[in-house]
Amino acid sequence: MGSPTMASAGHSESPTKSLMDNLLGLLRIRVKRGINLAVRDVRSSDPYVVVRMGKQRLKTRVIRKDINPEWNEDLTLSVSDPSQPVFLVCGLANHLVNCCIDCVRPDTFSMDDKMGDADFDIRPFIEGLKMHLEGLPNGTIIKNTTGKVNCLAEESSVVWKDGKVTQDMCLRLKNVECGEVELQLQWIDLPGSKGL
Repeated sequence: MGSPTMASAGHSESPTKSLMDNLLGLLRIRVKRGINLAVRDVRSSDPYVVVRMGKQRLKTRVIRKDINPEWNEDLTLSVSDPSQPVFLVCGLANHLVNCCIDCVRPDTFSMDDKMGDADFDIRPFIEGLKMHLEGLPNGTIIKNTTGKVNCLAEESSVVWKDGKVTQDMCLRLKNVECGEVELQLQWIDLPGSKGL
């Protein structure tokens, strides 16, 4: 039988190597809190948030009976194409939603109810990361983003703070009567990746 050929050995390394060659880094999304989310039970809701980018899908924990939940959870997505939008869906537990950024509520008797959705573009954030910012004063605003492309409830700034680029944003949920979700974006450089 003999030892593996060069072609087969190279082929076994190829999937991992090509993944790292295309990977720019990681986007950490801190899902901070929901504000005035839609009521889907008698007086309250049991919301969670789903974040989606491409084929990646991550979900926060469910917060029971709260239309102003505080998740303070970090969800981390790998980024190879910064032109892909990030989708958020807010839903209620026990309701399965196939959307972007969603707030959802779980119930014991039915599928999850959608409590709104939103999307946002990470390109302004990525542009801020590509700038050479060393030596700038803490709290310097690098770039402002408005809600024309994104579902921003208010203007959002990409900021140089504590030696990092961050962006706080408040997203107004669509396809629902009310609700907003506050997020913070941070970037994680990954050794061995293509990088920015």
